[in-house]
Amino acid sequence: MKLTFRWYGEKDCIPLSYIKQIQGMTGVVTAVYDTPVGEVWDIEKLLRLKKLANEAGLEMEVIESVPVHEDIKLGRPTRDKYIEAYKQNILNCGAVGVKCICYNFMPVFDWFRTNLYYKHEDGSTSLSYAEADFLKLDKTNLRLPGWDESYSKEELSGLLKAYEGMTHEKLFDNLVYFLRAIMPACDEADVNMAIHPDDPPWDIFDLPRIVGRESDYDRLFAAVPNKHNGITFCTGSLGAGRFNDLPKMAAKYASRIYFAHLRQLKFTNDTDFYENGHQTAEGNVDVYAIVKALVQNGFDGYLRPDHGRNIWGEDAKPGYGLFDRALGGAYLVGLFEAVEKDLK
Repeated sequence: MKLTFRWYGEKDCIPLSYIKQIQGMTGVVTAVYDTPVGEVWDIEKLLRLKKLANEAGLEMEVIESVPVHEDIKLGRPTRDKYIEAYKQNILNCGAVGVKCICYNFMPVFDWFRTNLYYKHEDGSTSLSYAEADFLKLDKTNLRLPGWDESYSKEELSGLLKAYEGMTHEKLFDNLVYFLRAIMPACDEADVNMAIHPDDPPWDIFDLPRIVGRESDYDRLFAAVPNKHNGITFCTGSLGAGRFNDLPKMAAKYASRIYFAHLRQLKFTNDTDFYENGHQTAEGNVDVYAIVKALVQNGFDGYLRPDHGRNIWGEDAKPGYGLFDRALGGAYLVGLFEAVEKDLK
């Protein structure tokens, strides 16, 4: 296992020198953020990110993410053009030493919460989801937490209209088409693709979600068995679906889990939840059992402490402050050490 930390490049408020000080930290997970979706990343930009990370004593072996253009998801005639650009990005990433690319295939929204600043009793804040707040949203005039700058009203309306009539079967077929097309580039560059589960793992705004439960992964691996086709195992996304048995899935797919996002969430009723500190006792995700299942079944991929709280007065990007993710990283390293020693 290699412990890593999400870093949003040179504009991130958290310096690489701080990330390096987290015990057990081996590298950063980053991306080229200033290139429009569907275009080829400048390899010089990748090399600069790698140089900055290496100078801080950190690796850059994971990219999160290379976004998939909506035309690929929609299966439009233009998709092959964007797939060719994606293949070149895989080759460019491999050329600078990247071993794993995290991506998702969620239509329009690649995550969804109703509150970015849920207030805990201790004064910390985190992301949360409330069904009642979701039901109040007007699909024709959406104002979404964290998404207000992502699309103009016209762009968002156009995208939602483009997906009208999109079925789960068709979206899955488009995912398979994409994966089969890029596998030769993955083979050449020896780069693993690690699909992130839908967050949350159910349909929203009539948009189909196709990667969120055990049967989805079985189907995906049957359709594209190439070993470069793998998983980002995100316990917060999958854990939002109470139908998922996360320790069972961690054990079953350990050899295809190339990247693990371990985080915690706490349900307040059947549908509503908030994200919490990483410890098993702090929520409904049995982080210990998941780590044990991963270790027992040979997981040797990359790991990062995912969404933490904003604590100690830190005013950081929601879910991505330094302090709670550092605490979470220390907790996860301790769990892995204990489980690994118990197995000897």
